[in-house]
Amino acid sequence: MIILGIDPGSLKAGYGVIELQGRKMTYLASGVLKFDSKLELIDRLGPIHESAVDLIERYSPDEISFESLIYVKSVTSLAKLAQARGAMLAAFMQSHQKKVFEYSPNLVKSTVTGHGHATKESVDKAVSMLFGKREFATHDESDALAIAACHALNRNAQKKLGTQTQKSFGSKRTLKQVFSRGFEK
Repeated sequence: MIILGIDPGSLKAGYGVIELQGRKMTYLASGVLKFDSKLELIDRLGPIHESAVDLIERYSPDEISFESLIYVKSVTSLAKLAQARGAMLAAFMQSHQKKVFEYSPNLVKSTVTGHGHATKESVDKAVSMLFGKREFATHDESDALAIAACHALNRNAQKKLGTQTQKSFGSKRTLKQVFSRGFEK
C-alpha cells in the first residue's frame, strides 16, 4: 500500500510517500512544493490544486493522509491555510473519496516521537530513525513523512473525512507500542 502524507500550506507544502507492507514502512519519496509568493492567494489556488493532481499521477497512492487545521496566530493565516488545504483536498477527493484521512499535529507528533508537543527537530530525528538518515529541505518535508507514518500506524482506528469509524482516537499508539505488539489487522 502506498501512502501519501501532506503537510499543507499556501506558500509551500510538504509531501512524503511511503510504502506499507505488513508491518514494514519503506521510504519512497518526499519533497516540498513551493508556490509563487508574488501571486495573490486566489491566483495560487490553481497551481496548488494542479500540484496535488500531479502528486496523485506521479505516485499513485492508495491512501492520503493530511494534517488537520490547527490554531494559528492570525485569522488571516488560518483562512489562507484553509483555502490552500481545500484546493488540495478537492484534487484528492476526485479520485480518492473515502481514502483521505486527517490527523491532528499533536497525534502525529505523539505517534512518531512519543510526545504530542515535540519540537520540529524531534520530529525530524524520529522520521530519520524510521526511514534512514535524511537531510530535509524544510520541516514541511519531514512533517509530511511523519503524517504518512502516523497514518500507517493508526489507519485502522482513524476517522475518515466526512465519516466516523467505530474506533475512537483513544486507541492511538506510539512507535514503541507498535513494534512491540505489531499492527492491528
